[in-house]
Amino acid sequence: MELIITEKPSVARAIAEVVGATERQNGYLQGKGFLVSWCVGHLVELALPEVYDARYARWRYTDLPIIPEKWQYTVTDETQKQFDILKALMNDPRVTGIICATDAGREGELIFRLVYQTAQCRKSVRRLWISSMEESAIREGFRAMKPMSAYDNLYQAALCRAQADWLIGMNATRLYSLLYGPTLHIGRVMSPTLAMLSQREKAIAEFRPETYYKVALDTGREICAVSERFDDLNEARRLMDVCNHSPAVVRTVEHTQRKENPPALYDLTSLQRDANRVYGYTAQQTLDYAQSLYEKKLLTYPRTDSSFLTDDMEATAAGIAALLLNKLPFMQGANYTANIARVLDSKKVSDHHAIIPTMELAKSDLAALPESERNILTLAGVRLLTATAEPHIFEAVTAVFSCADREFTAKGKTVLCGGWKELEARYRASLKKKPDSDDEENALVLDVPPFTEGQRFEKPAARVTEHETTPPKPHNEASLLSAMEHAGSEETDEDAERRGLGTPATRAAVIEKLIKGGFIERKGKQLLPTKDGINLVCVLPDSLTSPSLTAEWENTLTQIAKGKSDPAVFMCGIEDMARELVKTYPFLSDKDKARFQSEKTVIGKCPRCGCDVFEGKKNYYCSSKECSFAMWKNDRFFEERKTAFTPKIAAELLKSGKAKVKKLYSQKTGKTYDGTVLLADTGGKYVNYRVSVQRDKELE
Repeated sequence: MELIITEKPSVARAIAEVVGATERQNGYLQGKGFLVSWCVGHLVELALPEVYDARYARWRYTDLPIIPEKWQYTVTDETQKQFDILKALMNDPRVTGIICATDAGREGELIFRLVYQTAQCRKSVRRLWISSMEESAIREGFRAMKPMSAYDNLYQAALCRAQADWLIGMNATRLYSLLYGPTLHIGRVMSPTLAMLSQREKAIAEFRPETYYKVALDTGREICAVSERFDDLNEARRLMDVCNHSPAVVRTVEHTQRKENPPALYDLTSLQRDANRVYGYTAQQTLDYAQSLYEKKLLTYPRTDSSFLTDDMEATAAGIAALLLNKLPFMQGANYTANIARVLDSKKVSDHHAIIPTMELAKSDLAALPESERNILTLAGVRLLTATAEPHIFEAVTAVFSCADREFTAKGKTVLCGGWKELEARYRASLKKKPDSDDEENALVLDVPPFTEGQRFEKPAARVTEHETTPPKPHNEASLLSAMEHAGSEETDEDAERRGLGTPATRAAVIEKLIKGGFIERKGKQLLPTKDGINLVCVLPDSLTSPSLTAEWENTLTQIAKGKSDPAVFMCGIEDMARELVKTYPFLSDKDKARFQSEKTVIGKCPRCGCDVFEGKKNYYCSSKECSFAMWKNDRFFEERKTAFTPKIAAELLKSGKAKVKKLYSQKTGKTYDGTVLLADTGGKYVNYRVSVQRDKELE
């Protein structure tokens, strides 16, 4: 009997169905000579410092850097149950061999190996490497299995990545948290991502708009010819005046045929970008919806960084494309000729192929899906059609006019073949809310009227148009994902397994972690760094905020995965980096120490000493350490009257000694009434209050 171990329960169920293991047990499935079980993500993780030594539970600079002599691993309370099941199955005498079916890639390899080693299993292992949950792909994967040893280098690369992240992240987090007070989570991917947001915010803050002017000539042919830029309004007006009394002559007309090739298929990052741009979904939401569709067998594996299909998928992709033309109402009758070959390239598929719908679509009712999932499935379907459609071909026309010894340019285009953009236009027309186009060519006037060289226009109407330079736009989820994807790319080798910051599967989690940590915030679609986020970028060294570190690591990790670089040498370099980081910690001024202190809200002046009164968690207190004035939020006076002691009431009491309060509760009558609370401070340990009641204001 063989034991198949997957990364997720959904994958286990799909594989179990193919091999016939349909009998449900506690934490696994069995049948037809197979046991099928699963991990739950990272069942086994690198242990925290306090596991190595209890003294590490307390954060102290003298203990840094923490560099384990022998790495230890731990199973969390949340995953202990499933680990125990896997351990028992691995060591079950019935099991003669194991099939590793975790996700095909570096991290999937690490997940299985750590479970295998921690369970102290010694049985032979074969590797199932698949990119789709369709039955045909699973069966083909079983026919092509290799021994686990074929992937040893891939495992070493994954292990080096995990240990390196631990060494830098753990030590840097402790170091800077000790220096500045609050817990400052620092990571190889998080910190450069935060730096990009901070840099964009700085560029926006420092931007100074500039007004400029152009002169436009109306030729009467539904297209304007425009001059160069003028910084001086008077100069533009002088040209306008001259042009209104001068002829305009066409000097040159240039016709250029251009071809715009179809877009690539979706990887996870590009799907997340478009889902954010079109539907406003966050990266995490898109991943969740895509994962749900994957588990329903309607979408291929979403956590992929490939935008191609394998060469053997031509017939499958063609069948899905034909199905989509009928399934998507807005595509019916579309002019579409499939060119599947342009999205096939096995050499460019690493772990998993691009995201596309599956043939299960034929059996499903799209209308029955939740709207969010239906939108994601539609996006993926439209992308398969557009990616395999004909190129968009158009003729770009540029006409240069001469008027008053100045040049004016008119641009436009004539579509010769709609191609893939015709399909995209059909999809856009079906949307309730139209997304902004990022296609500059769409701004050009269509069907430019014919111009000929030497053509003359007498006294064309001229006008001055005013323009203003615009600042960079704040990052949204789509633009940040794109920036993360391309960060450090110029320093990353072409054959590196991972490019940019993070992986397609982790980028959403990085953004959410930064939000949860209070370093960035969402405002509508915008992602903005907080004060703490900007401060953190300011205090970190360039080595931790630059994508260069990630690029350098990925280059080496790729070589380790190929067996061309020594893991031990890489880890020695990371250890040296951790030592240097701790060694060069700065001496902080009082100003620097206060960077991350929360700003205190001043609500008024102290009636005893005149100093500022701050709002605390439990009270309103005088800022002077020599003054004992404090008004407690849970004061019995307000609790008995069932009234919250709000900052507004406190501010009014401090300003005038009284505050009008509605719906005070009377214990005597059981009714509520309006009254005026008076501050009756006698200078003692506790502040007193009394109430002045207007009987005519009594409420039922």
